[in-house]
Amino acid sequence: MFNKYDVIETVNMIEREHLDIRTITMGISLLPCIAGSADETAKRVYDRVCSQAEHLVEVAEALSMEYGIPIVNKRVSVTPASLICAPFAAQSAKIGLALDRAADTLGIDFLGGYSALVHKGMADYERTFIESIPEVLATTNKLCSSINIGSSKSGINMDAVRLMGEIVKQTAELTKDRDGFGCAKLVVFCNAVEDNPFMAGAFHGVGESGTVVNVGVSGPGVVQHAIESIPGADLTELAEMIKRTAFKITRAGQLVAREAARRLGAEFGIVDLSLAPTPARGDSVAQILEEMGLESVGTHGTTACLAMLNDAVKKGGVMASSRVGGLSGAFIPVSEDIGMIEAAERGGLCIDKLEAMTAVCSVGLDMIAVPGDTPASTISAIIADEAAIGMINNKTTAVRIISAPGKKVGDSVNFGGLLGRAPIMPVHGESSAKFIARGGLIPAPIHSNKN
Repeated sequence: MFNKYDVIETVNMIEREHLDIRTITMGISLLPCIAGSADETAKRVYDRVCSQAEHLVEVAEALSMEYGIPIVNKRVSVTPASLICAPFAAQSAKIGLALDRAADTLGIDFLGGYSALVHKGMADYERTFIESIPEVLATTNKLCSSINIGSSKSGINMDAVRLMGEIVKQTAELTKDRDGFGCAKLVVFCNAVEDNPFMAGAFHGVGESGTVVNVGVSGPGVVQHAIESIPGADLTELAEMIKRTAFKITRAGQLVAREAARRLGAEFGIVDLSLAPTPARGDSVAQILEEMGLESVGTHGTTACLAMLNDAVKKGGVMASSRVGGLSGAFIPVSEDIGMIEAAERGGLCIDKLEAMTAVCSVGLDMIAVPGDTPASTISAIIADEAAIGMINNKTTAVRIISAPGKKVGDSVNFGGLLGRAPIMPVHGESSAKFIARGGLIPAPIHSNKN
């Protein structure tokens, strides 16, 4: 039961502290769409997505008006498209184009699921599908792609890692007129989850029911304001305050998620607890860490602060929702967080430090721009390092890296909106090419043998 103080507090969170529902994402199974030809399958895919998500935007806007909580994004995720395209992999682009048309028809922000799961091996049809990604991302506007190249149970598929370095480079080149924008819609995962509502890595897992609603709630500004209110607190008190704040944020998400699922005739999936920043000042994970006592994010102590923040958010959020899932933690996307942007611009944040932070944060190296002449093998090696962190620590890690054509350190890319801007960050000049060329499989760690 809400009392008047709860109501006033929630109003303050929305009006002054950037509390919002970052996304309502409807997951839709495409398995019933498989037909005898690519053209017929594409038609069925378009019709199914449009019919199932027909009222998604309408319901989200109505809920936003009724509850007074901004709902920033309306999205759809679908079954990994490589499974749908298996019988006609050479024509996978037809499915991608159908999905993008459906996104336009629905008026949603993004559609995720042009994806493949190749963490243990890569069939010929999956390789063909993956090779279609650069062209598909270059010729679509709202379609997002993700590839899972490793897991804690299977190890890391280094053949897929090598291929994805090349795919990133090709995608950047085909979208060079937009600063390599296609790369912002492409994520490489280790331990990808089936119920992630956030883009660009969302897809509808094969273990999910036919139609599901997942919600992502975000409130970095709320957490920062809570920490500001207790300037003299020790870290134990700080953690308790973050837990209580995360509980309040998640309560709003639970309310919206259940009602959205009911109105859309879908199953309520999960609430994702992730703190997802934006380029707006006062809505930054980096500024939370600085409020905890760091002069600048990236300095010594950053990883410890992020670990405490991530843990406290999870502990507080779990108590507020009957179903928690997705990624659930703190995101550290460089281009989408004003504090991260400024730290990178002044040289206080480098890729090596970000990699260390990913061992304790929600996902991984996210929205990082590197020089356009960075070799594909170096990008593959960055992916391999991040996948190793995920595999060994039994957590989801990911790389969303922009190889910025024609750009060098000191330049920047600017995508606008929630995707923000990113300074070009230096990479190590020493080659990893021989390591990447070996291919094969990095075996799963010993702790994977739990049965």
